[in-house]
Amino acid sequence: MAEGKLRVALIGCGLISLYHLRAWMAAGVDIVAVCDTDRAKAEARAKEFGVSRIYTQATDMFSHGGFDAVDIAASVGAHAPMTRLAASFGVHVMLQKPMCPTVAEAKSLVAEIGERVRFMVHENYRFRPHYMTVRRWVDEGRIGRIRHAAISCRGSGLCERDGTVPFLIERQPYLKWFPRNLVFETMIHHLDVLRCLVGPLRVVSARLGRLAQGLPGEDTAAILMEGEDGLIATADGSLCAPGYPQLHGDRLELIGTRGTIVMELNRIFLVGQEAETVEAVDLLGRYQECFDIAIRAFIAGIRDGTPFETDRLDNLETLELMESVYRAAGVEVHP
Repeated sequence: MAEGKLRVALIGCGLISLYHLRAWMAAGVDIVAVCDTDRAKAEARAKEFGVSRIYTQATDMFSHGGFDAVDIAASVGAHAPMTRLAASFGVHVMLQKPMCPTVAEAKSLVAEIGERVRFMVHENYRFRPHYMTVRRWVDEGRIGRIRHAAISCRGSGLCERDGTVPFLIERQPYLKWFPRNLVFETMIHHLDVLRCLVGPLRVVSARLGRLAQGLPGEDTAAILMEGEDGLIATADGSLCAPGYPQLHGDRLELIGTRGTIVMELNRIFLVGQEAETVEAVDLLGRYQECFDIAIRAFIAGIRDGTPFETDRLDNLETLELMESVYRAAGVEVHP
């Protein structure tokens, strides 16, 4: 690192890159280059964040060098080749979730990269402020040992709208042809949160549904899992739920040996002690926070040589859990 300051390049200048770049900027990192196959997108982000080097080909960007780490925020099909390219140049990797389209591809990538460079997956949902509050309460021992967990998400983003396409299709056009939707794109976060809170999980059964018209991927799911010492966990969701916000909201319930935590959207409380314990989080106002935490963790890991909480091996377990949902539901996962 030049004079102790991390130098970073970004690949993929779509919607999510805005929050990544804000986090890098807030952390005081030198953002030296941006790359996107759509030059207009790259130019727009470069102008917004004062980046002078703009590329449409990642090979050119790596050949010119001048950075220590790369933030790969491109589409999932580009994740493995861009990570391999970075490792070949000795550049550390922050990789947007999910690591790869399939577990087989992810395992191959992890084995190939080995310890050549530091490799963290940007799975930041567990760092969102309402989930961080839950994690803090659990760590403080407020409910004792967790014995049961239930998480759900509801949104109306795939409900029909008069005169235009559904909100999520307008926001993420690739969903029109993407074969896996709710579990792969959204509930992978919820599965990761459950793993973070209760430890290893195994899928017992799952059912997937399609309530929206004309889309190949599922928009509804119900998942039953089991953990250690008889723990049961459930996860369910729908993106086609009228009346709910277009961007989904979450509910989490953790039943422990001494108490029960409930998180409903932005409110967290202990059941039976609602008035005394309730905490409310400004989810919209603090949306950037989880990106900031993840990127600060990456910087600290590079600087101090410490493990990443969401390193590639940890994320591989989340990917395996997600893929096992499809198998339990009778859906083949093709490499």
